[in-house]
Amino acid sequence: MRVPLSWLREYVDLPATETGRDVQAKLVSAGLEVETVEHLGADLKGPLVVGQVLTIEELEGFKKPIRFCTVDVGQANGTGEPQEIVCGARNFSVGDKVVVVLPGATLPGGFSISARKTYGKTSHGMICSGDELGMGDDGSHGIIVLPPETEVGKDAIELLELVDEVLDIAVTANRGDCLSIRGVAREAAIAYGLPLSDPALLDVPGPNAYGYPVEVSDPLGCDRFTARTVTGLSPEARSPIWLQRRLQKVGMRPISLAVDVTNYVMMELGQPLHAYDRSLVQGTIGVRRAAEGEQIKTLDGVERKLHAEDLVITDERGPIGLAGVMGGANTEIADHSEAEGTTDVVIEAAHFDAVSIARTARRHKLSSEASRRFERGVDPAAAAAAAQRTVDLLVLLAGGTAEAGVTEVVTPSAPHTISVPADHPDKVAGVSYGRETVVRRLQEVGCDVYGQDELIVTVPSWRPDLQEINDLAEEVIRLEGYENLPSTLPRPPAGRGLTRRQRLHRQVGRVLAGAGYVEAPNYPFLGEQVFDQLLLDADDPKRRVVKLTNPLNDEEPALRTSLLPGLFGALRRNDGRGSHDLALFETGLVFLPREEQKIAAVLPVDRRPTDEEIAELDAALPEQPRHVAVVLAGAREQAGWWGKGRPADWADAVEAARVVAREAGAELVVRGGQYGPWHPGRCAELVVGDTVVGHAGELHPRVVKAFGLPARTSAMELDLDALEAAGDDTPQAPRISTFPVATQDVALVVDKFVPHAEVEAALREGAGELLEGIRLFDVYENEEQLGDGRKSLAYALRFRAGDRTLTVDEASAARDAAVALAGERTGAVLRG
Repeated sequence: MRVPLSWLREYVDLPATETGRDVQAKLVSAGLEVETVEHLGADLKGPLVVGQVLTIEELEGFKKPIRFCTVDVGQANGTGEPQEIVCGARNFSVGDKVVVVLPGATLPGGFSISARKTYGKTSHGMICSGDELGMGDDGSHGIIVLPPETEVGKDAIELLELVDEVLDIAVTANRGDCLSIRGVAREAAIAYGLPLSDPALLDVPGPNAYGYPVEVSDPLGCDRFTARTVTGLSPEARSPIWLQRRLQKVGMRPISLAVDVTNYVMMELGQPLHAYDRSLVQGTIGVRRAAEGEQIKTLDGVERKLHAEDLVITDERGPIGLAGVMGGANTEIADHSEAEGTTDVVIEAAHFDAVSIARTARRHKLSSEASRRFERGVDPAAAAAAAQRTVDLLVLLAGGTAEAGVTEVVTPSAPHTISVPADHPDKVAGVSYGRETVVRRLQEVGCDVYGQDELIVTVPSWRPDLQEINDLAEEVIRLEGYENLPSTLPRPPAGRGLTRRQRLHRQVGRVLAGAGYVEAPNYPFLGEQVFDQLLLDADDPKRRVVKLTNPLNDEEPALRTSLLPGLFGALRRNDGRGSHDLALFETGLVFLPREEQKIAAVLPVDRRPTDEEIAELDAALPEQPRHVAVVLAGAREQAGWWGKGRPADWADAVEAARVVAREAGAELVVRGGQYGPWHPGRCAELVVGDTVVGHAGELHPRVVKAFGLPARTSAMELDLDALEAAGDDTPQAPRISTFPVATQDVALVVDKFVPHAEVEAALREGAGELLEGIRLFDVYENEEQLGDGRKSLAYALRFRAGDRTLTVDEASAARDAAVALAGERTGAVLRG
């Protein structure tokens, strides 16, 4: 909402020394978000005067039409002689009054004016357009033509109100009353402690039987409809300069007198209005829901197909307007430039249901100044005053006559009252305001307040956002000043610090970043089609999702059950922008629906919820385990003078899982597996105890193609919470023995399908307590030496006792026991 300071001063007698910045500070303190203060005409310097065109000479021989004009500017040039000016505009004639800027002046943007030779003539100044003066387009797309009665030589800066300050306010959705000068003036009056000259306080005649006939068929959609008629308007009447300038300053373009007046009153009082050409309205004006498939051509020239929920204004022919959004073209007010202008108008001032208007505006993708206000709440009691104000201005500016008939269709409703303890704002803010302050502040915003300890507050009609006691508390607090609330830092008890889950989360992020991965957080939303792209089975638990009632994107209506789709998208985007060597990771929550769906209870706000209430709320939420995932593509080690480098592969994804498991203090077993998005022959199943906690390896080519990923992309995903539950975060000090280590190497031949993890587990168990460490250092395959379908696994075994030096026999016995158990469980035999 743009608010000119000059207009605001009409309703609040602000101190003359107050600048726009001062008013901005006051309004911000009162809770309004004033984004900027625009200084109109800040760099404008005269002389800028009214002139009358005396002669026009058309200059020939140029690529575009050029005119050499003489203009009478009175004594503004110091000589009284006509001013010679070259101009390219063609929307004026001899005798027209125009705006002339003389040499020595400066226009907005620092454009200095001086006499200069152009097109073979010397031009002593300029004839100005609205854009050149920073006014914006007035619809003429040319220079400004002033009314004939304008005095020659008059200062145009004052006449056109070119110097002003405009506050640009970002009005929140709950403060529809501030989408008007009246609403902002009320806030300014409260902030300065000054009286408000309410422009809605008008003498309004009561309804009678002579008004234009109106029939409201949907009182829930339209609870108030006021109609007034003005006849005998002058078709040639144009909006005066002051009205046009005010509309331009608030961001609207002048169109015609009748339309400009309705727009002016809307910006002044916040009540949207519409003017119908009475000669084009046939019969009774009605308000009803549209019939499915009905059509209307709106003022923007678009033919629209109506929905059954749309609220429409009708006459005997059908719809003549989308209620609260935009009027219809078949009753449009004629422009003053048309030969047969509008002389009789019917003024509509109505109050429509906010939800209905919002849905209609979005359904037709048609947001207007009227719909913005109805969506946020319009004062229903202002309709009659707005209609009267419109009538008065039309009579004053266009010489019309207000008919005696007044139509007002009203659905009776009681004012909204709220019972609130007098000390409730004190409890909310933690400040002792006292009853007198609470009552005074509520009365300042327009509430009627009765009672002592328990206040009965009647909410003003222009504040539909005040619905319950905390809304009233907020009004008191904001008017007393948020900056006056005491600031007290919480004092947490010593020694608690981070939880184990928080520590693990941070440790995992640090260790993966240290390993060369870059964190890539993603949105937790997905579309269910990704499960097909991930090649998940039809009964896979990850296909069960939690769906959002109001998703940000209709294509992603569900919460994720895996981190991989988000990381795939990040990998694809970066690869498409030229970053081909990538290693990304993410830690975050996934969302798994519970078997039994429960509806979450609304927790109280006046006290701390009980443990049972919190537990009930938690039981209604989906399970939200924390996962960690990585994706790799391109080079893992860059080539250079130090070596050839190497590409990222499945082993890097597995190693990332091992790194995470070490941080969690969990013993991770890696064995062959097969799952969804991973390549069947290059997929590792990650196990802790007897629980599968994730997978790692190279992605399936079909998954790579479906997500548009680089070839041979690898990935890993782990359940971090499961690792935490199985791990031991007790710090382990390094063990340094005084006794030497005994090493034994064994090479075992097994079938190719036997996993290394099973052989290692058997060796570890068979070797007993003397085994300190085991490491696979070679895998060998040769059909001629080992036989078809066989492979050799070579292990280095480290033995050590804590109390003595092992003998060769002891080490050999432990090795033989390990080999024996491996042979029993996996069929392994010593090579050679």
